[in-house]
Amino acid sequence: MDRLLFGDNQFFGVNHMSEEKARAQAMRFQDTGAIIEVLDHAYDEGVQSFMCTTHDRIAEVCEHMRADPVRYKDFKFMPCMPYAHKYANAVTEDGMLGALKRFMPDEGFLNAALRGGMSLATKDIEGITTLLIDAEMKMFAGLNTPVIFLQNVVVDLLLGLGFKDAFRIFAEHVRKRYNAEPGFITMNLPKLLDVLDELGIENPIVCANINKIGFRMSGGFAAYEAALRERKFRAIAMSVFASGAIAPQEAIEWVCRQPNIESIVFGASGRGNIRNTRELVDRHWPSGKVEAA
Repeated sequence: MDRLLFGDNQFFGVNHMSEEKARAQAMRFQDTGAIIEVLDHAYDEGVQSFMCTTHDRIAEVCEHMRADPVRYKDFKFMPCMPYAHKYANAVTEDGMLGALKRFMPDEGFLNAALRGGMSLATKDIEGITTLLIDAEMKMFAGLNTPVIFLQNVVVDLLLGLGFKDAFRIFAEHVRKRYNAEPGFITMNLPKLLDVLDELGIENPIVCANINKIGFRMSGGFAAYEAALRERKFRAIAMSVFASGAIAPQEAIEWVCRQPNIESIVFGASGRGNIRNTRELVDRHWPSGKVEAA
């Protein structure tokens, strides 16, 4: 994985500290062209990996990049699924059958419907799960997707329910069908690592909040420190700025000193902030220097 990954929270009005800022960002990025402009800035600054939800607007970004393969030859999507609101909205707008047609994989509506129907009829959770993964991946056809993530809303729900086998199903399908690495996003890093170890998922990619003040680090700051020192996994640090509570210099300097951090994911709305983050990472994590175009 690249050392710096670009996130998409700012494009869809997600800010964990300021509702006012979130609303302003959502208004600014109502036009997909504004999203593409910021992604171009990130790409030109050497940040080539985009960790994104499967929001309908991302499908428009995918279309744009598919249309210019030379310009975006090194651009990597890292889809994070599922995006639950998308399914709810589709059923409301198109009904159940219309929603199925919208999201079914390109291998054929009948084949996919039969898979889903048989799965539902036999309560085959594995069949349903793989069908949903394929539906989410439809928008990324023909694009580079080296890592595919299971969103924290599902990961942490499954942890709470004790339905551990779903992680194995996800990991195996992502590897087999998409030749990609499975990734897991969580709000409780220590608990998830225990389960992945139990399932035999070796050296997993796990994205979690990792920051100096313990912001949204469920399970306790000390447990995260111990996991980074002692556990074998590939950590992606998110919320390193704690939604603005930590100054960029202080935040980056601290996270770059932590052991076992493989990547940092961050969001920004302008080229200046993207460049500033890249330069801070270059300064404090020199072995992972990112080259700007």
